[in-house]
Amino acid sequence: MDRMIYTAMSGAKALELRQHALSNNLANASTDGFKADLEAFRAVPLRAEGAATTRVFAIEANAGIDPTVGPIRQTDSSLDMAVRGEGWFAVEGEDGREHYTRNGAFVTGADGTLQTQAGRPVLGAGGPIQIPPNAQILVGEDGTLSTQIGIDPPVVVGQLKLVNPPIADMKKLGNGLHQMRNEVQAPVDAEVTVVSGALEGSNVNVVESMVGMIAVSRQFEMQMRMIQNAEANETRAASILSRGS
Repeated sequence: MDRMIYTAMSGAKALELRQHALSNNLANASTDGFKADLEAFRAVPLRAEGAATTRVFAIEANAGIDPTVGPIRQTDSSLDMAVRGEGWFAVEGEDGREHYTRNGAFVTGADGTLQTQAGRPVLGAGGPIQIPPNAQILVGEDGTLSTQIGIDPPVVVGQLKLVNPPIADMKKLGNGLHQMRNEVQAPVDAEVTVVSGALEGSNVNVVESMVGMIAVSRQFEMQMRMIQNAEANETRAASILSRGS
């Protein structure tokens, strides 16, 4: 009986984690630059010294990130930028370490620093990028930022740090930010290009996520019925044994 309970219990726990991932994806279906979460699980035998391996748990093996590129929409705002194809913008996190994002909805801070909506400095080749006040911003495909005031010729103020590490080497931090799993800085990738005046939308497939949530709900109910059946079988077995005694 207990083997059935172990199986159903670990299955229900895995489904709970998957439901959480699907719910989070669905909640961020309209979040710019959001990458959907992927859940993977593996069966792990429950081992005890000197005992046979008769019970198995399903545990989370790897919480991955869907690398699919989201749709790009034009906004015509000079501070909106989108990575074309694969790649990431580099920003400075609250901990001072280098983080990465696909959300290019940038703003300028009170001190003229180019920042994310959450106030994190956007990094260039030499650190944070300063934008002069009242300047028109021009963005090159290679991430070069130039400013122009009036009829004066454009002046280059920096170049965005654009990276493209393997997505398997990255982990989510929340708020659209990602970090290398080994916490090192990703190298600049000259092949990454930028679209000016545009933003990348979420890559979440709403219909797929909703269908997945319905399927998980039904599978969870099945696991609960297995636990109830195991309890009923145990009660009947105890009743039969008590009669025999």
